[in-house]
Amino acid sequence: MTGAIDHDALTAARRAAPTRAVIQLLAETFRILADPTRLRLLHGLSTGPLSVRDLALLADVSESAISHQLRVLRERGLVTRRRAGTVIYYSLTDDHLPSLLREAQYHADHVRRGRPDHPYPDVTRHSPGRVDEGSDAER
Repeated sequence: MTGAIDHDALTAARRAAPTRAVIQLLAETFRILADPTRLRLLHGLSTGPLSVRDLALLADVSESAISHQLRVLRERGLVTRRRAGTVIYYSLTDDHLPSLLREAQYHADHVRRGRPDHPYPDVTRHSPGRVDEGSDAER
């Protein structure tokens, strides 16, 4: 496809675009998050570590089903586990997941209620994965 309608907008979008590798990782992450049971687990773990038994009760499924889902999340690097005697506890690997889940929940709530999007107060919009000049990440 040739002949951009708005060359400047297209150029800006291309500059802001993540690499193909990052896009692939994002797609894989969203694919993993697209399961209701895994979302329940991640939401639960966003409050702190939980045992396999407590996660099964939270998600209202069997411990073996939870173990399978936790293995998928662990293989993708989203959760980690530790053993305390005969009990295995799981926790999130980083603080990005609760923020991602919270944003997705806000989005779902807006869609469900038919509310329009709203700007974030006091937030400078920049493209994900890019560092704006003068940001804390560069200091």
